[in-house]
Amino acid sequence: MKLYGYFRSGTSYRTRIAMNLKGLEYDYLAVNLAQDEQLAETFKTLNPQGLVPVLQADDVLLYQSPAILEWLEEVYPVPPLLPSDAAGRMQVRALSAMIGCDIHPINNRRILQYLRHELSVDEAQVITWCNRWISEGFAALEKRLAADHTRGKFCYGDTPTFADCYLIPQVSSARRFEVDLTPYPTIVAIDAHCRTLKAFIDAEPMQQPDAPQAI
Repeated sequence: MKLYGYFRSGTSYRTRIAMNLKGLEYDYLAVNLAQDEQLAETFKTLNPQGLVPVLQADDVLLYQSPAILEWLEEVYPVPPLLPSDAAGRMQVRALSAMIGCDIHPINNRRILQYLRHELSVDEAQVITWCNRWISEGFAALEKRLAADHTRGKFCYGDTPTFADCYLIPQVSSARRFEVDLTPYPTIVAIDAHCRTLKAFIDAEPMQQPDAPQAI
C-alpha cells in the first residue's frame, strides 16, 4: 500500500494512526503542502480535490480520511477500531465527527491560507481564529468524554477507536495554535495515554520522513 500524505496534515496523521493500530505496512509518499505539490496535475490525477491523504491499495484508490478509516475497518477488521454494538459504533462515529466535521475543517491549511492571503488577516488574528473554534469544539467534546463513566483511558471503552485517531492530531494542532488546554483535563489525559503507545508515537508528525524538509 502507498499512503500519500503530509507530515503535519491532521487527516494524514489520523490515517497513519489507524494504519499503525491495524499493524499495516505501507510506503509513505510525501506531498509537500507548503510547496503546493497537492495542486500539481500529477497529484490531481489521484485526487482531483488536491487533498491528502490518498491511499493506494492494489487497484483501489481511496481518498477522504473518514472513508479510508471505514475501509480499513471493513477490510482489516482486527484489531477493531469500532465497538461491536450499534450504539457504541454510533458514539465513536459521533465523537469522531465532532472533530472531523466541526473543528478540523475550519482550521485546516487551505482555510488559513485564504484568511492570510485573500482576506489579509495577520498571524495574530489567524491564531485567534483557530483558538476560537478549537476551544469551542473541545469544550463540547470534553463534556461528552467526561460524562462517560464507563470509559477507560481512551475516548471510548478500553481500546483505541476512530475517536482517538481523530483526537490526537487535533490536540497537536491545538498546541501548535497556542490553545490553553487547561479547561479540558479529560482530553489531555487521553492524549497523554495515547502518546505512550507505539502506533501513536510512530504516526507523530515529526517522526515522518518529510518533517525535516517541509515547513
